[in-house]
Amino acid sequence: MLLGAPLRGGQTSAPSTTVTSPRPTLATFVDTSALFALLDRDDAHHQRAARAFGELRGSPLVTHSYVVVESVALTQSRLGAAALRRLCHDLLGVIEVEWVGSDLHKAALTVLLASDSLSVSLVDWVSFAFMRERGIAEALAFDQHFARQGFTAPRP
Repeated sequence: MLLGAPLRGGQTSAPSTTVTSPRPTLATFVDTSALFALLDRDDAHHQRAARAFGELRGSPLVTHSYVVVESVALTQSRLGAAALRRLCHDLLGVIEVEWVGSDLHKAALTVLLASDSLSVSLVDWVSFAFMRERGIAEALAFDQHFARQGFTAPRP
């Protein structure tokens, strides 16, 4: 999905609620850490990210709008305009991006505020809830918080 492009069905604004699915899905969630590693050849996880993305070609990949915002900000500040264009046009073009609704945001914020750990960000708490709502077990992420929450890396 290109940034600024119309949403599915001609929608031009983000929906106010999230859609939940009780059935497990074969989609793989893509985190900011994986997107950034793909873009930064000096990142310690670059080779693993490139290999994983290659192996997942053609498989359903999904993320949410908070990961997009976080990835855009990080890429813009650390890697510059060319990398930002690659993120927006190439990488996000093959990943389904779903908007975070107010219910998901509030649930994740509640967990963040109740947590003793300030090392897990709001974006990560949203990711965990997002994945659980959709039955997604695999995360392409180089952030150990995903493993601690019980999510697995994609299998080669």
